[in-house]
This record gives sequence, structure tokens and C-alpha cells, in this order.
Amino acid sequence: MRRHIGFPLALILVPFLANLPARAADVAAQQEPTKFLRFVEEGRDGGRLETAVATYKNANGVTVHLVGAVHIADSGYYAALNKMFEGYDALLYEMVKPADMGAPTKQDADAEEANGISLVHILQKGMKTFLDLDYQLDGIDYTKKNFVHADLTAEEFNRMQDERGESIFGLMLQQMIKEMMKGDAAAGADVDPMQLLAALSSEDGARQLKLILAKQFQHMDEMVAGLEGPNGSVLVTERNKKALSVLKDTIAAGKKNIGIFYGAAHLKDMEKRLGDMGFKRTGVEYRVAWDLSPKGAGRGGNAVAGGGGGAAGQVDDRDEQIKKLQEKIDRLEKRLDEAEKK
Repeated sequence: MRRHIGFPLALILVPFLANLPARAADVAAQQEPTKFLRFVEEGRDGGRLETAVATYKNANGVTVHLVGAVHIADSGYYAALNKMFEGYDALLYEMVKPADMGAPTKQDADAEEANGISLVHILQKGMKTFLDLDYQLDGIDYTKKNFVHADLTAEEFNRMQDERGESIFGLMLQQMIKEMMKGDAAAGADVDPMQLLAALSSEDGARQLKLILAKQFQHMDEMVAGLEGPNGSVLVTERNKKALSVLKDTIAAGKKNIGIFYGAAHLKDMEKRLGDMGFKRTGVEYRVAWDLSPKGAGRGGNAVAGGGGGAAGQVDDRDEQIKKLQEKIDRLEKRLDEAEKK
């Protein structure tokens, strides 16, 4: 599919949104919304993409942590989250999955359903390949006893979208048209095509592409707002309502230290809903999801993906993965066409 050169690349990752040692805590002014995803520039050719873990407490002594996620990230990011989640009485997680499906496993990452969420999963895995990152379903252990599903079922999601006449890709197309109509006003959010070509042709291509994308994430709040209609959307609003409903049930069951692990794009709305429930933010810390340091200048503890075969072998392997990805997309498109005819 051809992409208009004025289309912000970060829009591709909106549905994906969604570790190294935590950085020093940043306790922001209470009246300012938390920035759940941020790019921090380092020098002329480096930086890091960070996600927030924001903590909230209410008068009854209940603590809730909103844990922002990007769904493709460095392997160390997911390893540290797994360790952190062990300390919660309950960890509420997002995933649109069939009602009869249990805790997701690595094998489920390859399962195909004829719906938009499944195609998003396929695109996420494709981005993982292009950007040399790990996939959330591969990195997070959802089988832990304290994990609680806090999202719509696939059946609920599809029914609600049908009722609204809504689709994931329709929402994204709608936002793309809005951006195109802004003209020069949107130029600051666009990617220079020459910069993109330079990244694609670079020996350091994966890191250069991640730098381009990470810088786009500063526009995330605007993009999510563009996806939402007057009554919100199933993709964000209705799923957030479900998560907070499960949170209320979890609190009623006596849990006092609760985490909510959701894509960073969901959490601005979720923070507001927590405020309406009487929770006040007490702190924010940031974790490095993408370490974008130049080669040889990575942070301590950041595992470097490797293996035998040399650079040529890695390119061959990537080409094979891309081929398989395209085959899966073709199969899914065929199934979607068949479903529409029915």
C-alpha cells in the first residue's frame, strides 16, 4: 500500500501503543496530565523512547499504577516489567481476545482471526522485524496468577464496532485525511522523505528508523484525539471503560496494590477516569523502551541481540521473515473479503 509522504509515520504505531533500570522519579505538577510516552534526545544522533509508570492513591489506601506500554520494544524492557509485575496484588492487562481463550502465550501471537485487531498484531510483528525489536506477546509472561484480563472480548469488540459502523483502518484513514487537510500546518509532524530514504539505506538502518519514529511520538496525544469521535471510539474509549470496570471489581475484591498495563495511547483518558474515581497521582517514573544510542554507546544492562551468521545471514533471515509476513497479510485479506461477503 502506498503512503502519502505527508502521512505522519507515528500514526502507523497508534494501535501498537503498547526494561532497563528505571530512571529517577519525576513528580510532575498534579494539575498537568502525565506524558505517558516521550522521546528524550541525546546528542546529535541518539536518544531514547520512554514510557511512564504513574502511581495514584485514593483515601482508602488503594494504589493503582498505570504502566504505559509500547507493543514492540527492547527485550530488556519486557524483562524488567515482568519482574515489576510480580509485586502487584493484581495486574490488569489489555488484549482483545476470544471469550473462551485463556491467558495468551507466545503461540497465540501467531493465531489469526478475521478481524482488524488480528491484522494489527500482524503489523506489530512486521514492525518488530524491521526495527530489530521484541514483540510484547513474546516478552511478557501472561500466565502469572496475578494477571487479570481487563479488556473487551473479540466478540464484544466486533459487535460494538459494527453497531458504530467503525473500523480500525477507517479511523486511521479518517485521521490521515485530517492531517493531509492541515497542509503546511502539519509539516512539523511529517517525515522528510530524504531522511527516511537515508535511514533505509544506512548500515545502521534499524536504529535510524527508530529515531525517526520515536521523534514522532511527541504528537501521540494529538493523533489519538483525532481518532476519537464525539462519543469516543471502541478502539480506545470503550476498552478503557471496560478496564476501569474490572479495576472497580478488583478493588471490591480487596486488592490494594494494582497495576494496569495498557498501551500508552490509552492512558491519558484512563488517568482522567481515575481522577473521577478519587485517585490522586503521587509520582511518575520513566522506563527506557527503545535505547537509541549509537552502536557501541549503549547503556549498561541493555542486551544486544545477536547470534552467529554475520550481517549477511541477518539480512537473509529478515528477508525470509518479511516474505512470511506478506503471506500472512495476503491470507488475512482473503479471509476478511470472505467475511464481508457473508
